[in-house]
Amino acid sequence: MSLTSGLSCPRTPLRRFLDREMSAGPKPLRENFRARYAAAPVLMPPEGVGTEAGTVGTAIDQCLRLALTAAAPVDLATRLGIDTSQGIGGPRAGERMGAVGEQLLERLAETVHALDLDNRDLPMDRTWEEEQDLARLLLAAAWHQVAARNPFGFTYTPLFLAAVEAPTDFTLERLLDLPHRDLVDDVTAQLHLAATGPLQTLRATTGLAHCKGGVMFAGIDITADADLLAKSTLIEIKSTRHPRRFEKATAWQILGYLLLDTTDHHRIDTVGLYLTRTATLATWPVEDYLALLGARSRDLPQLRATFAELLTDCTADQEPFEIDEQRRVQRLLERLATPIPPGHCPVCAQTVPPPASPGRARRYCTDWCGRRAPGLRLRGWLPDRSPDLATAA
Repeated sequence: MSLTSGLSCPRTPLRRFLDREMSAGPKPLRENFRARYAAAPVLMPPEGVGTEAGTVGTAIDQCLRLALTAAAPVDLATRLGIDTSQGIGGPRAGERMGAVGEQLLERLAETVHALDLDNRDLPMDRTWEEEQDLARLLLAAAWHQVAARNPFGFTYTPLFLAAVEAPTDFTLERLLDLPHRDLVDDVTAQLHLAATGPLQTLRATTGLAHCKGGVMFAGIDITADADLLAKSTLIEIKSTRHPRRFEKATAWQILGYLLLDTTDHHRIDTVGLYLTRTATLATWPVEDYLALLGARSRDLPQLRATFAELLTDCTADQEPFEIDEQRRVQRLLERLATPIPPGHCPVCAQTVPPPASPGRARRYCTDWCGRRAPGLRLRGWLPDRSPDLATAA
């Protein structure tokens, strides 16, 4: 299973669970983000980036991870992509992509160690030549990652097209020449922005032993790796050119990582979002993050256990099409729903405060929950009327 694919479709069991259990949706979180972090100028990508914005995002993500910890100079997704690419495009092209990919891994590891990227006594950014070389290596690695995540999409990458067009001429040097200059410059520009912002402060105040990149989660068979763990803060890195939107997918992705740490192995007490094009590092204590999303269950261990049960008892990242499977998933979601005890808000399950005036009972704990109720009821996530609250206002 894959966390990101499960979040991309609103009809998967994973999305249905989070959409229902996070009763407020992402709006309060988005408003909190906008209120706390003033709009900063956005570093827009050069014209030549075009449809390769995702490639640049993957490259700068890895670049910033390595600046805080280079313990694993090559990430797992790149390795898997190189293995996958060997079975795409025919034996000759596949063989060359595999061989060149192995050379890329070796060159990347050598470069990362030679530059000593995570050395706190050295700056985050380096010389122009060193940055350009590293950016090309990371962009090539990002194309390989596409093979692991979307083999069909991989066939449209410059890497694949060059290998298929002339397998015998496809060398590591040829691969590193493929990234457009604007892609390389975009990666280095975002690195320079990070070198003078809050991520540099985080880097300076955390030792190597306190940082981990590509954070994995044991115990559940699902593909998910969080970008960065610094001390007890889990950080997702995004290179979006629309930072103020704070998409639901991003909010749910951070939440998903938090819930996947079922044994509290990483001791996460704060979650955050780093936006590379504005050098913004936004963080929230876990309790505040859950409250802003309107989590029906504020008991994190219980919420994690319920989430783990969902992932174990169904294929949570795929929309069920068979009638029997749809019914089984519906029963599972109903069983896992947070119970609403008497005297609690039917939307967020929190205690309803005393009424403002005597004799007028309150049905919802806040006006926000009252406005959310009709939409939740329409989706079947809220009963028509709770008997114990029938006399409430």
